[in-house]
This record gives sequence, C-alpha cells and structure tokens, in this order.
Amino acid sequence: MKNDILTAARQTEQVRGAVIGNDDRPAFHLSPYCGWMNDPNGFSYYKGEYHLFYQYNPYDSCWDTMHWGHAVSKNLLDWKYLPAALAPDTPWDEGGCFSGSAVELSDGRQLLMYTGLRRPMNAKESEEAASSGKEYLQVQNLAIGDGRDYKKYGHNPVIESRDIPQGMSRVDFRDPKIIRRKDGTLVALTTCMNEDGNGEILMYKSPDGFSWSFWKTLAKNDGKFGRMWECPDFFELDCKWLLLVSPMEMKPEGLEYHNGFGCMVLEGKYDDEKGIFVPDSDQSVDYGIDFYAAQTMLAPDGRRIMIAWMQNWDTCLMREQSKPWAGQMTLPRELSFKDGRLYQRPIREIEQHFTNIVSYENVPVSDEISLYGIEGRMVDLDIIVKPAPGEPLYRKFAVWFAMDQENHSAVRFNPYDGTVKIDRKYSGSRKAIVHQRRCLVRESMDGNIRIRIILDRNSFEVFINEGRYVMTAVIYTDVHAKRISFRAEGNAIMDVTKRDIRI
Repeated sequence: MKNDILTAARQTEQVRGAVIGNDDRPAFHLSPYCGWMNDPNGFSYYKGEYHLFYQYNPYDSCWDTMHWGHAVSKNLLDWKYLPAALAPDTPWDEGGCFSGSAVELSDGRQLLMYTGLRRPMNAKESEEAASSGKEYLQVQNLAIGDGRDYKKYGHNPVIESRDIPQGMSRVDFRDPKIIRRKDGTLVALTTCMNEDGNGEILMYKSPDGFSWSFWKTLAKNDGKFGRMWECPDFFELDCKWLLLVSPMEMKPEGLEYHNGFGCMVLEGKYDDEKGIFVPDSDQSVDYGIDFYAAQTMLAPDGRRIMIAWMQNWDTCLMREQSKPWAGQMTLPRELSFKDGRLYQRPIREIEQHFTNIVSYENVPVSDEISLYGIEGRMVDLDIIVKPAPGEPLYRKFAVWFAMDQENHSAVRFNPYDGTVKIDRKYSGSRKAIVHQRRCLVRESMDGNIRIRIILDRNSFEVFINEGRYVMTAVIYTDVHAKRISFRAEGNAIMDVTKRDIRI
C-alpha cells in the first residue's frame, strides 16, 4: 500500500511535468515539477549538491494532501528535478507529509525530519481535534536516505503527542528544524500553539537524531507578532543569534509589519548550555507581498543562505488553478547582520550568468525616459539615484518594468517620507488581492538610494541599499512585456546597469 502511494505520485509527476516546457516556467526560480508548491523543506548541502525539498501536490495546482517534492542543484540557480521524496503512506502521516528539515548523519546518510498528520487514537485526542475543527493531530517523523531515495523510520513518530508540554496543542505542533550543536548533538525546533492561541518555539534534544526528548521553550509569542508561528529557524550570524519565524494573522505595525502572513527575525543573545534566548530586537525579513516560510542552510564555504516560498496564503489565488503549476521559491539570498539589520543579497553565483551588460552614468531624469538596451524580463537591474546638483530635492522617482501597452509593474521612491512602494496592480491580475506595499527607508530621505531589481518571468525582487531592505512579489504578466522606463517628479540623476540573466 505505502509503496503504491509514492509510486503513484512519481508516475503522475513524470507524466504531468514532462509537458511543461522550460519557457513556461520561471527561468531561475524553482517552481514545482508539476502541480502545487509551498514551503521549502530540507534545504541542505549533501554529497556535493544543494538539496531543496518542498511541500508538494503533484496531482493538481492547488493545495491538498502534502507530499515532499525534491530538486538538486550545483549552483542554486539551475535545478534538476528528482522524483518525489515522501508521500503520505503510513498511519503517522496519512493526512500529509508537512514541513521539516534535513541533516547529514555521522555515517553519511541524510536524515529528514517532517511533520506528519495522524488520526486521533482515543476519546481525548478526538475531542481536542474536534474542538479545533481539525481531523488530525500533528507528530514528528523521520526518513533516512542517500540523496535520491528515502525510507521512513520504523519507529515513527519520534516526537509524539505525549512529548508535548502540558497546555500545548496536539493539533498545531509542526515544522521541525534540526540544528547541530557544537558538541555534535542535535536540537529540533518546533512550533506549537499554546492555550492563548499564540505560537511558541519548543526545543527537543537528541544524541543521534533518532531518540528525542523535550528540552525547553526557546521563545514565546505574547500576541504582539500575529498568533501561531510557523517554520522556525535559528542560527548564529556575524556574532548575533537570529530566530526566524513566520507569524500568522499579523496586525500591521506602521510599515514594519503588514496584515496577514509574513516573516520576521528576532535578534538576541543565546546561552547554548542553558538553552536560553533573550531577544534584543525584531524586524521584518521581507517588506513585499509574497514571502513566507523562510529556511536557511550553511553552505560549504561558510555562507548562510536563505530561501523562502515566494507566495502568500492571502494572495496565492492570483495564480489560476487551470495552469499546470502554482508556486515558486525566491532567489536564494546570502545573509549578513550589521548595523542592527539583517542584510540580504542575491547569491553571488548569479554573476556567472550575466550577459549583454548595458550601463549608463549620470543620466538626468525629470520626466519619463527609456534608454537604449535597457529592457528585458530576465534581468538584474541596478539603479543608483541621486539628487540633481543645485536643484531642489526631487519629489518622486519610479522605475516601470514588465511593460507593454496594457501592463507594467513599478517600484516608486518618495524621498520626502522615505518610502519605497512596489505596485503590481497592472500586471494582468483580475483578482482583488494585495497589489501594493510600502517600506520605510529613512536613511535615503536625502534622495540617495540604490535599488536593485531581479526580474524573472513571473516575479520581481527588490534589494534596497545593498539589501538592507527587500521587497518581493510575483507577477504573471505576459513574458513579451519587456519594456523598462524611468520617471521622476523634479530633477534626479541616475546611474543604471542592466544585466541579462541566462541560465
């Protein structure tokens, strides 16, 4: 029975994925082989390749019973699809194989840890599930493999309902992220909902990856940052400890946090011996529309690299279900922490794929202009904007891209209030969903700003002031819309470089 379910998924994706042409996908952002994709899982480097698993429904372009899709890459840009890694084929995951992580064991095997949905086993569990409006309870399972095929552990689940502290939900308990401590032991961070309906990050310890016991609570949400938290990640970066979480049901806080689903980082001090984390500051990870469930990994050269689902649960209906695929990942980003901020930069590997480079310097912009050779839909567009010497500070600056007679998407900057706004309302959507969002960039209120836009067939990612702020959104504008133009109210000076990206 269980092998039949995984075999059926692999047969289905082989048929459905084969008819999707390369030109019908993003050029360098990972999309599902077919069907539906959401959260990244098991982002890791193993046996000389980067591995990325993902939440996956190979049968339809909508969310349903979750599998794990699988892809590998040598450079984080050119992905090779592998057969589905996990399918819901045991009593411990019959409701779906949900988010998790990966780690290499001391014997060279790769260990996957994931959330499975199992049915209630007694009256008390049935009552809890029913009161939450859920059919299943959530437990943590293992699978072991060689980078291609994975066998589920014979003693699943390894973290059961009985292992959850008193007063915590057995229904909302998920998303294990395994981290290796300096002494070689493992810790799994999980998210769980408390009696107030808010999220907490629970830590479980293991000497070998197979036997797990509850350790302590790493962090608690007091209701300030949404309600339930999802997809935790915890790591040291530039002498700071950072906790990534994706809050659900956020309320806005100025321009730092927006309504709904987002991703935030808590920065602070951590005592690894005692397992105590004391946050000092918090900030949004991405100020755009489509960014959730971020996961990081440590590359062999020491870089901390992050990737996320380039979508949003409140806006994912922008993609029509009739299409053969839905969902994609962000461009992997290199992380650093300085001046109290999390910086994100596109992975440097993308520079090996630049071609047809066109640059202009000291271009006056006082109305709408287009520049010869500055166009395209798979480009890296780098713009440095300055006030015109001897002139009053310009009032607004904007770049329009993915343009034709009907469509365009835009990035706009207002130095007087320090805001950058992204706008995709003219990108072909017929849905009444979020199309605009703003970010506050105080240090650029003097009119000096750097805006780097990575544009692919179905998305744009805006890196502001060397990645101090990032704004991400998906678009589904016809790929023939390639024009780019610049405009200003007042007098500005611009340096611009366009690089085509060919993978």
